[in-house]
Amino acid sequence: MSGPLRGPAPSMAGARQPSTPPAYAYLLRCEDGSLYAGWTNDLARRMQAHKTGRGAKYTRARHGENLAYAERCETKSAAMRREAALKALTKAEKEALASAWAEQNRVTVRLATPEDAEAVVALYGWYVTHTTATFQYTVPTVAEYRQKIADTLEKAPFLVAYCADGSLRGYACAHLWHEREAYAWDVETTIYCAPEGVGCGVGRRLYTALLAMLKAQGYYNAFALVASPNPASDAFHKAMGFVRFGLEPRTGYKFGQWQGLGYWMLPLQPGTAPPEPVCYRLDEKTVEKILKKANQA
Repeated sequence: MSGPLRGPAPSMAGARQPSTPPAYAYLLRCEDGSLYAGWTNDLARRMQAHKTGRGAKYTRARHGENLAYAERCETKSAAMRREAALKALTKAEKEALASAWAEQNRVTVRLATPEDAEAVVALYGWYVTHTTATFQYTVPTVAEYRQKIADTLEKAPFLVAYCADGSLRGYACAHLWHEREAYAWDVETTIYCAPEGVGCGVGRRLYTALLAMLKAQGYYNAFALVASPNPASDAFHKAMGFVRFGLEPRTGYKFGQWQGLGYWMLPLQPGTAPPEPVCYRLDEKTVEKILKKANQA
């Protein structure tokens, strides 16, 4: 006799692909126009610290505003050496470096097409094999994502952000929260940024455009599911106006440990009056206006 049917085997710690912890040397633009040089192993968190007055003494006094330059280094020591070299540059040299970096990292946000599937899978696949940000065990195929992009665009946006060199820096999309008719005004949002683009403002531009389109379509509520712990994603969703309303502890098992799942919500429309049917396809002028704003940020 055959044995009992069983579910999938759990993902153990050895399944996580190794990756070198990131280290960055960077320049931060302050309110007075000056450029502060530093290093960090968490670019997004360090930028947030500078902007909220919890960074270096220099940026607390001058109000750190925006990332002006970032360079990924192989090790912490290399990042610290590069920081020292940046500090030694003249103001003109720093400005030239920031200008060149801004041009090289100019990002364009647009609606995705099925032809973007390969780049999207490569980006998402990194999170599948390296992190618990997604509970998926195996990387989807390009064919699967070609279909996913096409299906998503039937009812909601699927946005991609490409750098000037043609590399995908991030994507954001939405799909119906539940299938039953009464949930027709609710969507679940998703966003992933390339590791080298985290902290550079790509996520905010993508999500701002995505939420603007969803609101224009007539959706009423945006929900996001965030693996827990994931303090960077928690902080990002909070900054975008989402509020966490629930947490499922010990709900997903990946890389040899249990993970929780946080539920976040952002109201997109005011009031409690009966809603109009959602417009699945926005007119081109509305889409162009939202994308133009995203690309001018």
